[in-house]
Amino acid sequence: MIAVDAVTPPHRLGSAEFVRTDIRQSAIARVLAEHAVDTVVHLAVTGGSAGTGGAHSTVKETNVIGTMQLLGACQKSPTVRRLVVKSSTSVYGGTPRDPAVFTETTEPKSLPAGGFAKDAAEVEGYVRGFARRRPDVAVCVLRFANILGPFADSALAEYFSIPVMPTVLGYDPRLQFVHEDDVLEVLGLAAREPRRGTLNSGTFNIAGDGVLLLSQCSRRLGRPTLPLLLPALNWVGAALRAVGASDFSPEQIRLLTHGRVVETTQMREVLGFEPLYTTAETFADFARSRGSGLLPPERVGRAVDRLAAMLDADGPDGLDGLKDDAYAVEGAKR
Repeated sequence: MIAVDAVTPPHRLGSAEFVRTDIRQSAIARVLAEHAVDTVVHLAVTGGSAGTGGAHSTVKETNVIGTMQLLGACQKSPTVRRLVVKSSTSVYGGTPRDPAVFTETTEPKSLPAGGFAKDAAEVEGYVRGFARRRPDVAVCVLRFANILGPFADSALAEYFSIPVMPTVLGYDPRLQFVHEDDVLEVLGLAAREPRRGTLNSGTFNIAGDGVLLLSQCSRRLGRPTLPLLLPALNWVGAALRAVGASDFSPEQIRLLTHGRVVETTQMREVLGFEPLYTTAETFADFARSRGSGLLPPERVGRAVDRLAAMLDADGPDGLDGLKDDAYAVEGAKR
């Protein structure tokens, strides 16, 4: 097993041999030939870390040009028999006209105009072309929901770490997550020879069961939200990017406006993968790694629950109980 990257990792990669090579260069073809590689797992399709600032052009070049070089090398290699590509559910876009749930065959209402979503859509187009030219190669495209966990390093993870989370006024989007441990498991499954009754080729949505509303995420983090009109939120996003606090891109604003939920039946029934973590469990593991926010999540949750109960209750008891919890939350703010 070999691992390829343009940057030397800070630690050993288990039993894998590391080869320092930039996939944007033609040298990647020589690496495949010298090591007689039969399975390629392409992970260098990424949105980059938060706060990368001017590095966006470099990220895009790696995503698109790097993928083209790698696919060209795979096409010429007589030993390659399996290709696994890490993609994203962001290829579905985010508009008010989108369906409630996306399947793998759902066409986006409008193609992504830029950013990581556009890169991922272009990469998938090149992969489909490769699959037509090399029908003897098993090609598996994994469209991951937003990846979270204790070691998450992404724009969305940085957004959830902001003390006060700006949101779009009037919207409470539904979100899905996949745990970083499940990401490793499904990549390993897709790279191996398929078991009887499963097929490790095709395009698959990868996400944990269930959904969370953005408001639920903020309460579980103990971080208050700041609802803003969309133009004001765009300005805030630009300001956060300028100071390097968060990569609050237009693509992320669309996600936090309209949300995104995908169907995962194919993941289970065809690929044969069952995530260990649900969406809620993934977010809980991430939240524990980030520490407490400005408000104690338990008290905020109780206050919200009492508010919901009060709406169905008659008499002063419900109001008095709500006031008690409201004072508790107010005291926590101070």
